Amino acid sequence: MPKFFKKRSGFTLLEILLVVAAIGILAGIVIIAINPSKQLGETRNAQRRADVNTILNAIYQYSIDNNGTLPTIPTGSCALVAANQVCKGAASGTCSAGVAMTVLTTNEKYLTSLPIDPTVSSTDGTGYYVSKSANGRVTVCAPSAEQGATISVTR
Repeated sequence: MPKFFKKRSGFTLLEILLVVAAIGILAGIVIIAINPSKQLGETRNAQRRADVNTILNAIYQYSIDNNGTLPTIPTGSCALVAANQVCKGAASGTCSAGVAMTVLTTNEKYLTSLPIDPTVSSTDGTGYYVSKSANGRVTVCAPSAEQGATISVTR
């Protein structure tokens, strides 16, 4: 049998390099399309929305059980003001001027524990803020929302 009819087995180095390069390019396109930082930000914002609703629901459950009396909440706008931050326990440490919502967690009647913003590393603050309007409407907000989102609930 002549030499030029002899069968080759395996792949050449060039073929392997081309396949690896094509896979790398496709993987790069997929990672860019998925945009993990955006997806993670949206996930944290979804958690913030749930937490804001949880806090507000607990406040109103407390109010129902106490003849319409709300826990102590500062009047004004729900903003990044130290006096409006919801504290995990009695106001202390990094949340010294904040709103102590221990009435909501006492005996785990309304909440087992106060929700904490996913990006907060504070020892006592939750990263969520609460305020009451002159008409008695309560607003809970998450000023640390990402990607330009505004997370706030008023009732």
